[in-house]
Amino acid sequence: MALQPHKSNLPPTLEWRDDTLYLLDQTRLPLESVVEATDSVEAVWRAIHELRVRGAPAIGVAAAYGLCVAMRPEREASREAFLARLEQHAAYLDSARPTAVNLRWALERMLAHARGASATTGAGLYAALVAEAGRIHHEDVELCAKIGEHGRPLIEPGKGVLTHCNAGALATTGIGTATAPLYCAHGEGASFRVYADETRPLLQGARLTAYELQQAGLDVTLITDSMAPALMAQGLIDLVIVGTDRVAANGDVANKIGTLGVAIAAKHFGIPFYVACPSSTLDLRTARGADIVIEERGADEVARLAGRRIAPEGMKVRNPAFDVTPHALVTGIVTELGIVRAPYEANLAALFAKRAAA
Repeated sequence: MALQPHKSNLPPTLEWRDDTLYLLDQTRLPLESVVEATDSVEAVWRAIHELRVRGAPAIGVAAAYGLCVAMRPEREASREAFLARLEQHAAYLDSARPTAVNLRWALERMLAHARGASATTGAGLYAALVAEAGRIHHEDVELCAKIGEHGRPLIEPGKGVLTHCNAGALATTGIGTATAPLYCAHGEGASFRVYADETRPLLQGARLTAYELQQAGLDVTLITDSMAPALMAQGLIDLVIVGTDRVAANGDVANKIGTLGVAIAAKHFGIPFYVACPSSTLDLRTARGADIVIEERGADEVARLAGRRIAPEGMKVRNPAFDVTPHALVTGIVTELGIVRAPYEANLAALFAKRAAA
């Protein structure tokens, strides 16, 4: 299943072919384009944990197929044994990364589908899992397109748009979340500028966002993270749009570290700050941003750059992968169901009710 609708030279973020999950190794971009087959649940766990596949929507799809990989050897098992092993593998995959809510969302959806399936054999349950993972995959493509449609009016001709980290095609299986309105506007022939923060420490903006936008023919300029406020002061940035890995019930958003600083600067300069995500990234079970578990990653990601050490040996390092932007700094949240604005607690709950009724 190859679902990648945008026009670029990028291979798909992931594919499911011949009962095998193929992942584009994003840690090797843009210098190499390497697609790897994952042959075990441990390989899928490592790919998610090591950011070879990343971005909340893509992680969710990868996790869904990851359960299929995990259960492939269990097709001869009884229904009871199959479901027991499925629970174990889902718990294991859920431990790969704690902040992105789509990981748990996809796993819970797959578990619920298997429990509710009428199949009485492991082979039948496996087929049901593969079909459900395919639906999650297909829905992600469609959701990205709808986010693009709703966010398209935000992209005005001649304006400058800033984005942070990568919420693009590489972070999803479609045209991205934050980038979806950009791709839609570009496809209609609109002329505008995009500024991509490099996004230290892993440079997802430099390696991924700038790369994929350039490949798709957009007018993109790479900047260091510290340049963003200066460009705002010069009047070069008219809109900020970023992705998110989790939205709390009150509208607080967790996104790549550095997003909070961008939001504060945008507020100071009176620049609209939008967040784009599918409704599956909304987590009404988490009341506020302070309750979101923030992933802490290894020191070497900060102390080393391009394989070389850039900090003294023995230096203490903090490396939170995400920060939380308070909802008061968020102009709106662009979803596949429309743009949600304050008051977020009431309006996000209403959005969930609308999705449940659809």
